[in-house]
Amino acid sequence: MNTKKLALNMANPYFKLGLAFLVLAIILIAIRLVGLNPLSILEASLLAMTPLALAAMGESINQKAGLVNIGLEGIFLITAAAGVYGAEMFMNGSVGLAFGTLIGALIGLFFGILSVYGKADQIVVGIGINIFAIGFVPYFIMAVWAFPGIHIPPKEVTITPIYTPFLRVSAVSVLAIGLAIALHLILHHTPLGLRIKAAGEMPEALDVAGVRVDLIRLLGAVISGALTGLGGAFMPLAWFGGIVKEISAGRGFIALAVLVSAGLEPLLALGFAFLFGFAEGLAYSVAVTPGIKELVPYHLILLIPYITTLVVVTIFIGKRRFPKALGKPYTRE
Repeated sequence: MNTKKLALNMANPYFKLGLAFLVLAIILIAIRLVGLNPLSILEASLLAMTPLALAAMGESINQKAGLVNIGLEGIFLITAAAGVYGAEMFMNGSVGLAFGTLIGALIGLFFGILSVYGKADQIVVGIGINIFAIGFVPYFIMAVWAFPGIHIPPKEVTITPIYTPFLRVSAVSVLAIGLAIALHLILHHTPLGLRIKAAGEMPEALDVAGVRVDLIRLLGAVISGALTGLGGAFMPLAWFGGIVKEISAGRGFIALAVLVSAGLEPLLALGFAFLFGFAEGLAYSVAVTPGIKELVPYHLILLIPYITTLVVVTIFIGKRRFPKALGKPYTRE
């Protein structure tokens, strides 16, 4: 019986995630011994976590409602540029974040309309968003700021971090943590959450109950776009301090890996986003630490977050169960 109980615990994603954080704690201790600063790595990890968590949490609502948007990479790119543009227009970084969120929501709405009413192939629409962004962002940077591929906004429009006695943290990172808790409660403890899950599991039953499936799915698409847009604007305004044409660097796809590993659960997505963020923070610290960076090839160090993505998805994907109507257009009979 005890063996059976242990096996069930091992299959529990929260148990696995707890083990992963135990491994992280051991890594932090080892890091201190080799001369790296654990607090600086934690700061970098929280920054790297934030856009991944926001995008994964938003897309978890979208997929719970039955739509699949793989265009997160493209939304990151477009809203990063839009966020900087909005911030400079109003000379306010917070307005830039709001502007990026709004543009992301509009892209999500566009995706939702095509998917829900146009019955378009959702994967193709997501690929289209990504391809459009790859061409649009370099053009936008050149057209608006007359400099190819890169723009550094004035320091006045960037978001100042919150200073604590231990480490610096962005207000957007704190917001992401709060949103993870709020979305978990909404999904599992409110009538709206029940309707969102029903739209992905049994849309016909939701329709019979008098709830419009199309509006629930549009809501999920808009939430996904808005939170991804906030993550996109966060990168140049509260993290990097500037924008380059490839600023997302595959983070939209890593956010999808976070989502899959978390089984579409917002609270788990936050934990997995931190794991991936930690891998990126560790890679950056190793790359700039004298005495250590000389021992490991620079390009191998840059691979750490992507290798981590493959390993974590392989370990945690398990027997993940996704909504029955996921990706399937719903037509009222």
